[in-house]
Amino acid sequence: MKITEMIEVETVTDIVCDVCGGSTHLKTGGHQFGTLKADWGYGTTHDGERYEVHLCEQCFFQALANLKQERRTHTLFSEDGQDQAENLGLVAQGDYFDDAWDPISSPRK
Repeated sequence: MKITEMIEVETVTDIVCDVCGGSTHLKTGGHQFGTLKADWGYGTTHDGERYEVHLCEQCFFQALANLKQERRTHTLFSEDGQDQAENLGLVAQGDYFDDAWDPISSPRK
């Protein structure tokens, strides 16, 4: 026997960029956004604080460009500093189906 009833379910209907306030909803459906996240633990200045910032594509790459510039500044006199800044944070390219190997979550043996 099936027993049915109407229930209210909370669901995400949109994700807006925390910087510009724009929607991350695509015309083709779904959402595309980047996340800047931190969980600060014991012994840090911000112990117990958790952060999660959602960014649209434009704001994400603007933030990444700012971080790359900081990296260049910090490694200005280093021989390999420029090369490291260009691909800062990039873990895969052409990974259209999100199936690239991730060394952090699934290390090879």
